[in-house]
Amino acid sequence: MPKGFGTKLVIAISSRALFDLDESHQVFINEGLEAYANYQIEREDEPLKPGDAFPMVQKLLHLNESLEGDPRVEVILLSRNSADTGLRVFNSIEHYGLNITRAAFCSGSSPYRYISAFGCHLFLSTDGEDVRQALNQGVAAATLVAAKNKSEQEEELRFAFDGDAVLFSDEAEQVFKSQGLSAFAESEKASAKTPLSGGPFKAFLSALQGLQSEFTESRCPIRTALVTARSAPAHERVIRTLRAWNVRIDESLFLGGLPKGEFLKAYGADVFFDDQQQHIESASEHVASGHVPHGVANQAKG
Repeated sequence: MPKGFGTKLVIAISSRALFDLDESHQVFINEGLEAYANYQIEREDEPLKPGDAFPMVQKLLHLNESLEGDPRVEVILLSRNSADTGLRVFNSIEHYGLNITRAAFCSGSSPYRYISAFGCHLFLSTDGEDVRQALNQGVAAATLVAAKNKSEQEEELRFAFDGDAVLFSDEAEQVFKSQGLSAFAESEKASAKTPLSGGPFKAFLSALQGLQSEFTESRCPIRTALVTARSAPAHERVIRTLRAWNVRIDESLFLGGLPKGEFLKAYGADVFFDDQQQHIESASEHVASGHVPHGVANQAKG
């Protein structure tokens, strides 16, 4: 992590994830870059509406008010806008009182190359290719999918994670994909005491737990959940892996293949991360979801 960031949790977010830029984007698609630029400049004093990640960002930044000393969370804006068209985004940030001061405006180019320089633990975007590039740099990243039905937000900040190919490597999922459920169950039972390798979100979960540890357990405003299609006997390896990592998950749901959406609604997730589109489709009926294009389930998609 770059010098000066210390032990902060650093989240990078695209402007289209933070704010609702759908109308602006349609101008770009239908009329081109010049019309888009004029559209944004003419409306630069008109605040944008909150986007799908806005509530999560608000909660993240609010954590700094709950802790003494230097800010422990930083949110950085990474945008394909130019600084000129991005002025409306920064004006909107000021309008909503969001303490976001660092940004990279890349004038149509992908901003992913600045993710490591900023020392980011997580990157959220609506652009799948930018997300893949971030994952290739070893940063937890996901393509944000909006919730179809908005539910009442919890006061706590609630993250939910799939296991294989997200928190863990896809080594077990490869067995399932190539040999089927029975072989997967037998393999996981035989390897129950052998910890899984880490997946792309392991470092983010560890950083999140470091932030949780600064609060008393009874008053911690951050909650985490593992929501996995696994069931017994494949549960043991997961539990022992987290134990070996010295990582605590607040809630663990072993669903045995049941659709995840209703469970995530009941949990009240701010965002759920999964590598498989079918689970994202179920989850996004109720909560904002992040597709992680990693592992064997996404190989066909490049």
